[in-house]
Amino acid sequence: MSIIVIMIYKIHPIVMGAKIFDKGMMTYQYDYGKPFIIPIFSWYIEGGEKTILIDTGELRPRTSTEIERAIGKVYSFEEGLSKYGLTPEDIDIVLHTHLHNDHCENDSKCSNAVFYVHERELQQIHNPHPLDFRYNEDFIIEIENNGQIVPLTEDKEIIPGIKMIHTPAHTPGGMSVLIDTEKGSVLITGFCIIEENLNPPPKVIGMGMEVIPPGTLTNSYEAYDILLKVKDMTSVVIPLHEPKYAFIDSIP
Repeated sequence: MSIIVIMIYKIHPIVMGAKIFDKGMMTYQYDYGKPFIIPIFSWYIEGGEKTILIDTGELRPRTSTEIERAIGKVYSFEEGLSKYGLTPEDIDIVLHTHLHNDHCENDSKCSNAVFYVHERELQQIHNPHPLDFRYNEDFIIEIENNGQIVPLTEDKEIIPGIKMIHTPAHTPGGMSVLIDTEKGSVLITGFCIIEENLNPPPKVIGMGMEVIPPGTLTNSYEAYDILLKVKDMTSVVIPLHEPKYAFIDSIP
């Protein structure tokens, strides 16, 4: 008789970076010219036998009174992990949504981790298009040379209850992460958006749009369809840069 293993996880958002920029960088064709502050998260997934992170954040995160007023404390990688009694060496698995620099700058510190990333992100980081300056191969060279990277070519259940799903709305190899929790499945998007992308204001809905694609994207039509698909996957979808999660310690 086969045994079905059911794992239940908690998700802990940790602010490990911040950006102040034009809101249109998040919301395609909407709210250009409006200053906006986003948190850059690393997500600690608690539960099971493995210590898991989604993304590793910025190496030297910036902070200021303005940033702290908007999203609270910004942690260094070591400070953020220490909140949960962890060090970089304790991390067993890192799941990469994509390889823009602000999502992978602390990779080399996780010397014992296995990194899961779509192979198209590896192609991009080594040969980026001139328009996409956010890739910097220096941040992954060490883990790549150490053989710590597992390239993915399709959707994959990494361990029971945690699945990576190819959602190339923002980058060619973007991977969303679906996680089983005590209140059902929660999906963290593999593309850079905020809450308004998934739930637009009335004036956008009035134009016939159900979602707003990411402000930076690979193909606007495809990105729109991917956001619709993601919204239907589960009742709880976490936008990768939504500020409100900077003030939430645990999901659920």
